[in-house]
Amino acid sequence: MTDAELYHLLKVKYGFDEFRPGQLAVISQLLAGEDVLAVLPTGTGKSLIYQLVGTVMPGLVVVVSPLISLMQDQVARLNYQGEKQVAALTSQLDYGTKQRLLTNLSALKFLFVSPEMLNQETVQAALQQVPLALLVIDEAHCISTWGPDFRPDYRALGEMRQQLGAPRTLMLTATATEQVRQDILTQLRVPNAQQICYSVDRPNIYLGVQSLTDEAAKREALQRLVTTVSGPAIVYFTSKRQTDLIAEWLQSTTDLRVAAYHAGLSAEDRFKIQQQFMAGQLDVICATSAFGMGINKADIRVVIHYHLPTTLADYVQEIGRAGRDSQPALAVILYVPGDENLVRSLNDLTAATPNEIARDQQRFEHQLPPTTAVSEVLQFYWQRGVPVETVTDLFGQRQRTKERELNVLMNYVNTPTCRRAVMLAYFDEKAPSHTDTCCQLPGDALPLSALGLAVPIDVPAEPSVTWTQLLAQLFLPNF
Repeated sequence: MTDAELYHLLKVKYGFDEFRPGQLAVISQLLAGEDVLAVLPTGTGKSLIYQLVGTVMPGLVVVVSPLISLMQDQVARLNYQGEKQVAALTSQLDYGTKQRLLTNLSALKFLFVSPEMLNQETVQAALQQVPLALLVIDEAHCISTWGPDFRPDYRALGEMRQQLGAPRTLMLTATATEQVRQDILTQLRVPNAQQICYSVDRPNIYLGVQSLTDEAAKREALQRLVTTVSGPAIVYFTSKRQTDLIAEWLQSTTDLRVAAYHAGLSAEDRFKIQQQFMAGQLDVICATSAFGMGINKADIRVVIHYHLPTTLADYVQEIGRAGRDSQPALAVILYVPGDENLVRSLNDLTAATPNEIARDQQRFEHQLPPTTAVSEVLQFYWQRGVPVETVTDLFGQRQRTKERELNVLMNYVNTPTCRRAVMLAYFDEKAPSHTDTCCQLPGDALPLSALGLAVPIDVPAEPSVTWTQLLAQLFLPNF
C-alpha cells in the first residue's frame, strides 16, 4: 500500500489524521515483509500498528501478551472499535470454550495469548492449521527481563515461532537498552529484524524524588501529594498488603475517592476498579505493577512510587502512564534509606544457588514434582535437557544483572545532578539542557504551581494568610 492509502485507512477506520511518531515507519516495514523490533514510548499507540497491519494483510494476527487483564482490555478496545473477530485465549476459559475457540481460529482476525498458552501443544497444533498474517510480541522486553528466572516460556518464543513457520514478527516495547534489544532478537531468532527506536524521554513529565526519614514521613508525604496535585493519580507499591492498607488509610484521612488494585483481587473486582478509574469515578489508584500495562487514560497527572520500582527501565514504563495528553505531569519516588533492600528481597525470590539447582535436577531425575516456584522454573530447563552447569551460569548471570540494575536505579534516586540526564544516559541517549520544568534537584521544591498541577487555593478578599504562607502551600516545602 502507498502512504496515501495508509493515511486514508487511518482516517476512515481509526479517525486519525496523522500517524504518531514511529507508527508509519513500522507499518511500512512490516508491509514490506520485514520483521521489526519497535521501541516506542508509552502512549504512542503501539497497538494501532498491528491492528492496521492486520486489517490490510490476510490471515490471523497472534498477539503474545504478558497479562490476562491486558488481553481483556485489548479485546474490549477492539470490540468498541467495531472489530468482532477477536478473542483472548486465557486460563480463565473452561475446556469447552477453549476447544471451540481453537476449532474456529479461521473465523478470527486477532488472537491474544500468553507465552505459556502459546507453548501448549494443542494451541500450537491449531495455529499451524491457519495462515498467520503477523506474530506480535507485546511488551517484548519481558523476553530478557522475565524469561531467565520468572516466566521461562518467554525464552521459548523463538522455538514456538519456528514451529509456526517463522511468520512475520513485530516486537513491541516502550523501553529497551541495547543489551535487551539484542537479547530479544537472539531469543526470537530474528537477527536481521529492522530496529525502529525512538527516545524514551517524555519531557512533559517532571521527575522528582523525595528522600524521607521513616515510614511515617513517607505516609505524610504521600498524603500531601495526592491532596495537593490536581488530577488523577496512581500510587505504586510492591506489597499487596501495603496497597490495601494505604488505600484504606487515604480513604479515611482524605476526601479522595481511592481504591486498591492488585493480583489478589478477583478478576471481576479488578475490571470494575479499572473501569471506574478510566471513567473518572476514582481519584487515586493504589496498585501493584499488575495495574498499568495497557491503561490508556490520557489525563493521569501524577505517578507516585511508594516503594522503589525493580529497575530504572520498569520505572520509565510505569511513569509513562502519566501525561499521555501531552500536558504537564509528575513522577515522584518516595524514598527512605534502606528501601532498596526490599528490591533485593524480591530479586532473591527467583534466585537459586548452585547447590539448590543441582538438588532440583536430582528431584527431576527421580520424577518428583516441583515444590516451589523456582523449582517450577527449573523444570522448564530440565525438560529441555539443559545441563546443570548452563542453568547455574544463567541464574548467576541473572542475579548479577539484577544487582547492576538496582545500582543504576539507586544512582537515579541519589544523583545530585539532573535526573533526566541519568535516566536517558542509561538508554544511551543524550539529555536536553536542564530546566526548571525538567526534574527536581536535591533541596528543590516541586514547582506544582509553575507546572499547573497545584489544586487551586481560594484566597479570601482579605487574606488570612501571608504571601509567604501561600507560597509555602503552593510549592510544598521539602519536595
